Amino acid sequence: MQSNAVLWQAPPARRTASALYRFAERTAALHGGAADDYRALHAWSVREPSAFYHQLWDFLGIVGDKGDEAYRAGEKLTDVRFFPQARVNYAENLLRWRDEVPALIVHGEDGSRRELSRAGLYELVSRIVQALQAEGVGVGDRVAAVVTHDVEALAGYLACAALGAVWSSCSPDFGPTAASDRLCQIAPKVLLAVTSYRFGGKQLDVTPSLRAVADGTPLTRLVVIADEIPAVLAGLPCVTLTQWLAPYAATTIAFCRLPFSAPLAILFSSGTTGKPKGIVHSALGLLLTHLKELQLHCDIRPGERVFYYTTCGWMMWNWQVSALALGATLVSFDGNPFQSSQERLFDVCDSEEFAVFGTSARYIDACARFGLQPGKSHRLDQLRLILSTGSPLLPASFDHVYRDWKADVQLASISGGTDICGCFLGGNPLLPVRRGELQGPMLGMDVAVFDDDGKPLLGATGELVCRNAHPAMPLYFWSDDSGAQYRAAYFARFAGVWAHGDFAEQRPEGGFIIHGRSDTTLKPEGVRIGTAEIYRVVEALEPVEEALAVGHDRNGDQRVILFVRLKADVALDLPLQRQIRDAIRRDASPRHVPARIFAVPALPRTRSGKLSEAAVREVIHGRPVKNLQALANPECLAAFPDLSLQPA
Repeated sequence: MQSNAVLWQAPPARRTASALYRFAERTAALHGGAADDYRALHAWSVREPSAFYHQLWDFLGIVGDKGDEAYRAGEKLTDVRFFPQARVNYAENLLRWRDEVPALIVHGEDGSRRELSRAGLYELVSRIVQALQAEGVGVGDRVAAVVTHDVEALAGYLACAALGAVWSSCSPDFGPTAASDRLCQIAPKVLLAVTSYRFGGKQLDVTPSLRAVADGTPLTRLVVIADEIPAVLAGLPCVTLTQWLAPYAATTIAFCRLPFSAPLAILFSSGTTGKPKGIVHSALGLLLTHLKELQLHCDIRPGERVFYYTTCGWMMWNWQVSALALGATLVSFDGNPFQSSQERLFDVCDSEEFAVFGTSARYIDACARFGLQPGKSHRLDQLRLILSTGSPLLPASFDHVYRDWKADVQLASISGGTDICGCFLGGNPLLPVRRGELQGPMLGMDVAVFDDDGKPLLGATGELVCRNAHPAMPLYFWSDDSGAQYRAAYFARFAGVWAHGDFAEQRPEGGFIIHGRSDTTLKPEGVRIGTAEIYRVVEALEPVEEALAVGHDRNGDQRVILFVRLKADVALDLPLQRQIRDAIRRDASPRHVPARIFAVPALPRTRSGKLSEAAVREVIHGRPVKNLQALANPECLAAFPDLSLQPA
């Protein structure tokens, strides 16, 4: 198949019915193009930010006081101000309906199902608001959470937002050090937490993490989402959620409208190269960004059911929550998606009639490896959009979706990150889906690929950058009073331009390919190549389950070292090594061919499921891994060799 063959294109009636088409039609006199001319629309959104953001606010129906000014230029990107006179409350925008339509439907690994209506959500948020106020929580105070993707997490988040307080959550699988390294930094007044969670058929204890956080910061209250408080938490200011809310009846919420500079959430970097950085995000910045992406780029409509398989420790949780502002119903699944059946999520998709199925590239790849064909085994009647992120989606995974899931579906690989809690690149209902490519840049994002000298590239690999300011830029890093860490993270590579840390390629047709993180790109003979280019080839081979490649610095050059996890009962013998090298040489290039290949039982991953090439790189160079707590499975590193001990 052609490498970038068109796999899907929305029919004309579907394109013209999309919110993005209607927005383009409404602003046609401003951008000067036809309603289906996305390039003209995007160019205008970058060229005329004041006009674009005025129009965007009105089209999205943001509830709040807009003010007269949408965009105030600055000398540097970080000096730009959006809606400097505006006053908005995030929760007010999400809780605008109080009826019996489901707001959230939660499926558990154990077969449980919970449903909360929009009226029920409003009432629960109202009671939590009152309980937080009784603890002295107000504007700017922090509330932390160690929670599952369930009703209480959503209500807690929106209650904080309603008050103007700041939310930060971790997944319950974060160990004591990982949880305390993050949450103790921000000195929360209240910690909302589960005491255990279910995954892989086991009930797992969270209390050591809760104790570590509580011991590391002067909490006012530890609110336990459980029927009783475990004895191990004795001595802490504990109360069950039921007891905490008992004094309060639901009343009308007095939403606190705040300026753009008011924070909503603190998300943390992965911490694989040091202590996790607290990335502070604005309420209005996330609201504008998320609704732009969800309504215009995903075309989410009132009444649709939107699913994303995520934990509360990943930015995709915050992202999908914003779909409530569009009148959508959220659906979640908590636990191992393959525990009782490899087809479990497709069962839920049919029963809840997903319109949007959000997941990771790793999940799609796993479905292909299991040989699943949900298009034959399930109806998938309402499914019109599949979202994938977390790592590059390989061309073979595109093939799998269109062959084995559904032919008439938009597959949108999206790319952004915790840094912006949003997307630079992603889906577009006006554009075709091409094999192996992200469809294009989001509105308002001046995305490009630069070479090492800061010059734009087309059709070649380089550094993914954003050349303009946008509302999803972090307000600041926590405890980075001078802003030095913030500037070093994004603006040190190219002066005045955001360098995102992705190794990417802009295609002539307008799409993009992400080749991996730029800090883990390989440089054999001084030529930069992306690890994803190797994975595309190796993971297509029948004996290989998954692969990880790193560069090994040696004798002033760098050689490629490849680690593979093989299928059961497969040995890494010389014929298989030859097969792997021949495939890489043929389908990638001679420079991609690894100098050494090792078989390992498992590959290290962060808690959000991303491969940790950085950790393996440290191990093979004989250096300590700086933050093992950031890894979901640090024990697997014992199988990786220290190549510094071997002769040059």
